[in-house]
Amino acid sequence: MKKSLLALAVLGAFAGAAQAQSSVTLYGIIDAGINYTSNVGGHSAWTATDGVMQGSRWGLKGAEDLGGGLKAVFQLENGFSLMNGKLNQGGREFGRQAWVGLSSATAGTFTIGRQYDSVVDYLGPLASGAQWAGYIGAHPADNDNLNNFFRTNNSVKYSSVNYNGFSFDALYGFSNSNQFANNRLWSIGAGYANGPLTVGAAYLYGQNPGASNNGGGANTDGTFGDGANNKQIWGLGGAYAFGPATVGLVYTNVKINGTGLTNDNGSTATDTDVRVQNVELNGKYMLTPALQLGAAYTYTWAKDAAGLKPKYHQVNLGADYWLSKRTDAYVIGIYQKAAGDAQVADINALSPSDTKHQVAVRVGLRHKF
Repeated sequence: MKKSLLALAVLGAFAGAAQAQSSVTLYGIIDAGINYTSNVGGHSAWTATDGVMQGSRWGLKGAEDLGGGLKAVFQLENGFSLMNGKLNQGGREFGRQAWVGLSSATAGTFTIGRQYDSVVDYLGPLASGAQWAGYIGAHPADNDNLNNFFRTNNSVKYSSVNYNGFSFDALYGFSNSNQFANNRLWSIGAGYANGPLTVGAAYLYGQNPGASNNGGGANTDGTFGDGANNKQIWGLGGAYAFGPATVGLVYTNVKINGTGLTNDNGSTATDTDVRVQNVELNGKYMLTPALQLGAAYTYTWAKDAAGLKPKYHQVNLGADYWLSKRTDAYVIGIYQKAAGDAQVADINALSPSDTKHQVAVRVGLRHKF
């Protein structure tokens, strides 16, 4: 009897040690609410939607201690619609993220799978869309991917450790085709965060983005400029906190070369080369420990080889109230005005207006677990 009890105690000790060295976390976000859009083809519209502030999701992430400061790490993240129960990201089971890799406390982290690029990592967090305005607050058509409309398939990624606030990463997405350059992508970015100051810069290059092949390619989500021969995004930004207030500035430059270029709403560019630039000034203020207010202004201007110069002015406003540590209620207001050669206002991910003005208001509830 004593030997049996001793054996059970030893097994329990080993099980406890193994449990302490490995961890798996289940997590998720549920975001639901009502949208009002002032003009959708000449009519106002009310819609029940989810995932505006943050995409509804559930995921698993974990790590196993391999010793010597080395860990095996993974993350699987599913995106879904709360309104109809369907999968998002083209019906993928883990469409938001799916990767596995090794992480060293001194050498950084190497991962492989479906992942975010450097623009999303270092510039996205500095824009109001990713902070408090949701995807409707993104720059027109999310042309610079700061609101992470697409992920990179077949990718390998290196992320550095934090060097006293400085970090960097690099990603390469394989085409998985016998035509090596057909739908491949690479990006590189760096940032510095220390005290009240945060700065970031990133560059992305996609060759034949959206081209179909047997391997699926680096990008199969569909982006502004799917028919392009190549697409380049670069940008820089920064933010500074003054007590409860934070002010930020972001600039991005997008260049698309190719024929038959289309944006997310299906309208075709008039010529082969398009350059789009965005500059955003944003701020947020913690009025109380539970209430955050936000405001942002974005100016977008573009030019194609035919000389057309569409322009957009956009104002984002937001208020977010935390009911608890895991649950908050929010309201977002977006106003966009088309100018120059732009014919209609077109707030991101909404149907375009039939005039040069459009307003959208979102009231939502978000719960994290």
